[in-house]
Amino acid sequence: MKTLMLKLEPVIWMLFSSGMMIGALLLPVFILVVALGGGFGVVGGEALGFDRMVALATHPIGTLIVLAAMALPLWGGAHHLRHLWIDLGGLKTDGLVGFLCYGTALAGSIVAILAVVRLHS
Repeated sequence: MKTLMLKLEPVIWMLFSSGMMIGALLLPVFILVVALGGGFGVVGGEALGFDRMVALATHPIGTLIVLAAMALPLWGGAHHLRHLWIDLGGLKTDGLVGFLCYGTALAGSIVAILAVVRLHS
């Protein structure tokens, strides 16, 4: 298990860094626009309407953004949890914990892909 984790390390780092970028750049802006902008009336109700959101999410670029916003932060969180476990002295069980963390991120990513695909049907 440990050798598999070492072979997958570059891919995991790519997913981790992408997830952290999405989590640090896109999600706070989304929260500001939707929660605060909509709540204070800065963004009109028609801009946040259901039909408009579905149209944005079903556009090819919007689909990629929605999928990235749902799946990539899972990988960033999984990587942080794995390294927290290692820092707390769990180096002997790193293979199992890495498998659980990244397996959960993979399962969540598959659920995100299915949810986005379901928008198109």
